[in-house]
Amino acid sequence: MHRRDILLGTAAFAAFGTMTSTQALAANFEVTRTEAEWRAMLTPLQYKVMRQEGTERAGSSPLDKNWEDGIYHCRGCDLEIYSSKHKFDSGTGWPSFYKSLRNAVRTKPDRKLLRVRTEVHCRRCGSHLGHIFDDGPKPTGKRHCLNGESLVFKAA
Repeated sequence: MHRRDILLGTAAFAAFGTMTSTQALAANFEVTRTEAEWRAMLTPLQYKVMRQEGTERAGSSPLDKNWEDGIYHCRGCDLEIYSSKHKFDSGTGWPSFYKSLRNAVRTKPDRKLLRVRTEVHCRRCGSHLGHIFDDGPKPTGKRHCLNGESLVFKAA
């Protein structure tokens, strides 16, 4: 690695370090809103989770213990993203699913902690939903660990 590469990388990080990837990629989504529009339609916690890639406190979402039949929608754009048929009790304190509905989410690497995790977003508006881990049940072996603040449940 050259000194120039280090300096350029540091400058790029400084320029974009306060911008989340959700904000940086906003133009790549079908549904876009200004920061003011997002703030007007979301509570402060919902904004932190969905637009700043935050995490709600474990056990704080009533959706974790919701076992009704229905569909979970993205709070940001009302896209159907998860079915209650794919929900399971992971014991983590967050709503968990072993798969999403077809063409509902996008993923990207999350390098904010010491290890790389898989972050999951709504494919239509880019709202942060949570993370995907490799410790879920069959048939996928995946655990989509989601923030209830990002979801709206609609009963069947």
